[in-house]
Amino acid sequence: MPTVPALLPRRRTLAVAAAAAALVAGTLGTQAATAEPAAANTDKVLVIGLDGVVLDRLKVANAPYLKGLMAQGLTARSTLYANPMAATSSGPGWSTIATGAWPDRHGVKDNSFTGKNYTAYPDFLTRIENAAPTLNTYAAADWEPIASADAGGPIFSAKVDKRLGLKGDRDGYLTEDPKIAAAAAAELRDQNPDAAFVYFGQVDGAGHSYGAASQQYLDSIARVDALVGQVLNAVAARPTYDRENWKILVTTDHGHTAAGGHGGSTIQERGTFVLAKGAGIPAGSVRDDVRLVDVAAIALRHVGVAAPGIDGLALDAADNDAFDTLRPALQARLDETGIPATTKGFTRTPPAGWSVDNSRMGSGGVTEWAGWSFATDEFWSQAQRDQWRELGVRSRDVFAVADSDEWDDKAHTGTFDSTLISPEYPVTGGSTVNLRYTTHYRQDGAQTAQVLVSYNGGAATVVKSHTADALATTESLALRVPAGATDVRVSFRYTGTNNWYWTVDNVTVG
Repeated sequence: MPTVPALLPRRRTLAVAAAAAALVAGTLGTQAATAEPAAANTDKVLVIGLDGVVLDRLKVANAPYLKGLMAQGLTARSTLYANPMAATSSGPGWSTIATGAWPDRHGVKDNSFTGKNYTAYPDFLTRIENAAPTLNTYAAADWEPIASADAGGPIFSAKVDKRLGLKGDRDGYLTEDPKIAAAAAAELRDQNPDAAFVYFGQVDGAGHSYGAASQQYLDSIARVDALVGQVLNAVAARPTYDRENWKILVTTDHGHTAAGGHGGSTIQERGTFVLAKGAGIPAGSVRDDVRLVDVAAIALRHVGVAAPGIDGLALDAADNDAFDTLRPALQARLDETGIPATTKGFTRTPPAGWSVDNSRMGSGGVTEWAGWSFATDEFWSQAQRDQWRELGVRSRDVFAVADSDEWDDKAHTGTFDSTLISPEYPVTGGSTVNLRYTTHYRQDGAQTAQVLVSYNGGAATVVKSHTADALATTESLALRVPAGATDVRVSFRYTGTNNWYWTVDNVTVG
């Protein structure tokens, strides 16, 4: 852990120096418990964007400030989309972070920014300005499209109170990043921003030039960590810091291959993370259900601004998905060969209350997918890349998978015919209830995908048949409950052989 007070201006008191140490040491947001009552607008958020940082490389780098945030807050690893939704490049990545929406909504598919839809899905600082213009917003970046109108931007609009946009490149970030850090530190320490975004680009430059496996890449993380420390020290050196409630978020827009580069569909290029620290976030916590779109949602929630219609969720959003309870039971590959042997990401055992009917299922085939299974994106999407599995971005953590295409890759008899059956949900006769589920479905040939419901153990009836692609979407079906019914079961039946796939997640009835 660095000696934080050494980075503070000498004019600051020992009390402020102690506050700076506390920011990294783990007491962020706790000083206010003994301070005088907080004034208005004391809930403040800082988002730090680090371009092209691989989490596993961060963990072995000399990065005491970032590791301090991980030790005293949340670390959440997740994955991105791939083409044709969007490339794993900076334009889509930072647009996703800023807007809280996936590329199929914000419209940015690559660094050309063609099709951008920031009017419907503005950045989180602009949302703050629209909803609460008295709050102060700030953005600083040396990748031009983030904070300036050049090169297809800006991602953060002109409504932001103060923007600093510098021009960096693979080598220029070494000189421009320190300028960003100095300017942002002065703003955070001496002014009064309520929500801020600060970007550093040199790690991505090192990735392109030397590869993520290189020592130069680790060295760039160490340099950026020192700049992050400069910014964190500035927050802690604020005269009003002990009366403020800061939430700190750190994230990245995409990963890098070991040899260097991104834009494609490998798990290394798709890898991202979110670090979060602040009141209510357990120290050293790890989560698997946080996605890149959540950064904006977390920031907006913290300053009290609603964001209807975005994909992101705040950290305190309830997770009632039964499939996520299977995370501890996930196992490594059996028949699959493209998935790394160390990746634990599937089980065929359903969660409590759920069942799988394989009475019509053929025999043999790839074991992992012999009927409905339960898997993570990191596992399932690596079964076969570039067949749009990577596009199922609205599923979180563990989800249900029926994949006749992968099942067919090993000798079998019969066809794929499997039904996933929910527990009984209580309903009231004569009412209308809403069935919702997140789905990623790709249509091919004669395969079928049916949603059926059964009341009080009676015959199941079809309420939805998927007959066309339903990619990364949420279905909502109004169910008219028969008179006298007290419960309903939902079934998902998928049939096919060497066709495509169907995933289901977050099933709710209510």
